[in-house]
Amino acid sequence: MTPETDTSFEVEIASTGQVFEIPAGQSVLHTLMFEGVDIPFACEGGVCGTCLTGVKQGEVDHRDLYLTPDEQAKNDCFMPCCSRSKSARLVLDL
Repeated sequence: MTPETDTSFEVEIASTGQVFEIPAGQSVLHTLMFEGVDIPFACEGGVCGTCLTGVKQGEVDHRDLYLTPDEQAKNDCFMPCCSRSKSARLVLDL
């Protein structure tokens, strides 16, 4: 998928139950930061691992270069700076 074919999806924060809509063409990181959810980050390109976030539910569309293919296949974490969701909702371990 490319930004031109991205679709919107929802992200739920497991600890609070808050749900946020992630628009097409906008990163999870930027949306959550705008909403006041603090996630550490550095590169915003999926190479450093600083923003690594746990995933409790949903199917991740991995677009990072940090996780190995085996780590990506576990579907239990992702990089909100660049990765998206293949499912309608991701539940994050935040």
